[in-house]
Amino acid sequence: MTSNNPLFGHNSLPAFDLIRVEHVEPAIRTLLPKLRDDLAAFERTIGTTYDTIIPPLTALGEPLGYAWSVINHLMGVQNSDALRTVHQAMQQEVVTAFMSLGQSVPVYKALITLRDGPTWATLNETQQRIVTANIRQAEHAGVGLSGAQREQFQKNELELADLSSRFSNNVLDATKAFALVLTDPAEVAGLTDSAKLAAAHAAARANNTEPAENPGTTGPWRVTLDGPSFTPFMEHSTRRDLREKLYRAFVTRASNGPTDNGPLIHRILKLRKEKATLLGYATFADLSLAAKMAPSVADVDKLMQDLLSVALPKAREELNELTTFAREQSGDVTLNLAHWDIGFWAERLREKRFSYRDEELRPYFALSRVLDGMFATAKRLFDITVRAADGETPVWDKDVRFFRIADANGKDIAAFFLDPYSRPQNKRGGAWMDNVLERKCLSDGSWRLPVAYLVCNQTPPVGNTPSLMTFREVETLFHEFGHGLQHMLTRVDYVEAAGINNVEWDAVELPSQFMENWCYHRPTVMGSSTQPGLAIHWQTGAALPDVLFNKVVAARTYRAASLISRQVYFSTLDLELHHQYDPTSTVTTSDVQRRIAARSTVLAPLPEDRFLCGFSHIFAGGYAAGYYSYKWAEVLSADAFGAFEDAGLDNPQAVKETGHRFRDTVLALGGSRHPLDIFKAFRGRAPSAHALLKHAGLISA
Repeated sequence: MTSNNPLFGHNSLPAFDLIRVEHVEPAIRTLLPKLRDDLAAFERTIGTTYDTIIPPLTALGEPLGYAWSVINHLMGVQNSDALRTVHQAMQQEVVTAFMSLGQSVPVYKALITLRDGPTWATLNETQQRIVTANIRQAEHAGVGLSGAQREQFQKNELELADLSSRFSNNVLDATKAFALVLTDPAEVAGLTDSAKLAAAHAAARANNTEPAENPGTTGPWRVTLDGPSFTPFMEHSTRRDLREKLYRAFVTRASNGPTDNGPLIHRILKLRKEKATLLGYATFADLSLAAKMAPSVADVDKLMQDLLSVALPKAREELNELTTFAREQSGDVTLNLAHWDIGFWAERLREKRFSYRDEELRPYFALSRVLDGMFATAKRLFDITVRAADGETPVWDKDVRFFRIADANGKDIAAFFLDPYSRPQNKRGGAWMDNVLERKCLSDGSWRLPVAYLVCNQTPPVGNTPSLMTFREVETLFHEFGHGLQHMLTRVDYVEAAGINNVEWDAVELPSQFMENWCYHRPTVMGSSTQPGLAIHWQTGAALPDVLFNKVVAARTYRAASLISRQVYFSTLDLELHHQYDPTSTVTTSDVQRRIAARSTVLAPLPEDRFLCGFSHIFAGGYAAGYYSYKWAEVLSADAFGAFEDAGLDNPQAVKETGHRFRDTVLALGGSRHPLDIFKAFRGRAPSAHALLKHAGLISA
């Protein structure tokens, strides 16, 4: 194998300064036959012990897996027509190669022999979980199929991979295709200064020009469907007609023309149903939950209904309250709130009730300061040190940063890339964490350190002003850092269960949602005698005023019932489509959406709402029949934070001791044990939904 292609070298950091589109096909064309030949040799000599099966099996797929993961990463953060073309050209062959690995009968038989043989009892719990997971993965990859069934399964898997990529690309393209270009100052009435300035700079970038003098007040302004542009406009614009236009564009995104995801959704659901049937499952949801923490669809339904029974009546009260407020403030006693009114009037009511605006917070949350405070929190809780290492390795964009993590002895144990800003021209929306490298003992006895990608889409710097974050963007950064910590602080010696590997999907959000709680912890935000806070005015250096922090904390449960109802709606819709819906019937997915919305929302979707066409989580991500994982894991995360509350959040020593216990269990053990057992090891008991409802203000403490 030639060594000059930068997509080779799966034990090292990617050479992003060297990787070009023209490297993709040669790399994959080299790695595909290598995997095929290595697998054939392995099948001829495979043993029946753990050491002769699992480590070499993992090693087989690493070179191709590494190269393809780097390519997929670039598809998300540096998308281009050329990259899409070569990705699409190579995808089917890559999927086929990994299917051949998963469908290897000799490997499967060896795993079964190991599980059922005399040495099984000598394996530790982690090894047994890894073997069991490999057997399940092989079965879910169709190892038990033959003849026409195997051929159909493989054909479906190839098409599903293609449909997923097309879905994601369509959402990105549809998001980029729409913009409100405004030229009259009256059209940006109500917008905050930062929103107007960002919109003016967006207009200048779109026209390849420099912003005019005083761009925030002179325009023109460009408002898009990208989160940092869409959300401020919906919350602050006094132009109801423009809010409506923007909202309608958002909920019909990727639902017509060349980017229409409607036919793709129908096809995806049909193929997933066929996949489940071929593998012996009644529904795709049953197949999905076979590898998750939740015991069954019925158990998930029960949690969703338990949450909804508490949240929905209160959500109706919240809507009534908001309607009354809007009528009073507008003078229109007949006003009935539409979807494009909710964000606007909710912000006005929150400002009145808690006497602050989100815009007042931004100057206190410059990204650099937030990072300092977040890293100080990690130091206090987990006894680790994060240091900037910019320039030590190449990055894919000038704004991407690189950091290293050291333990209490100063020894480097992990690293991560941070890509913080929105780039709607080539970066998909949302926020995520992904693996660059996993912790692994190499052949020379050294350890390959875990490295993560942390990707956000927050407000970028504008002119000479740094990135000033909304409070929600601060929470998102903490969230993704929590995911990263589980990957990076692992102590599992088996790469197959290190970090988030082998963690049940509905438990993987525990550390991320847990970290969000610290955004409401006074010493974390405001600082203390022993650590810096993360809320310092970027110009004056003044700390966030106590009165403002108290208002933020008081507002935490504002409209919590509406937010919970919304998440339950998404989760229930996802399960319904993958468990009850028949893609061969005359019923459409929009019909299903309206039916689920009728029983789980307080404001029915618009007739033309095609929200599903942009629901990348379940049609282009890993959350198919698993979106409920956010609420399932939130039960765990809220209860985990409850351990700190019980110990005393104002007691630094108690916080430190509890943090170390969280590190040594939830973060360190990863996929080596069942998540329920890990939770019990940390908390001392099984989880309870009480803490979640309490934190949301829906039940009393």
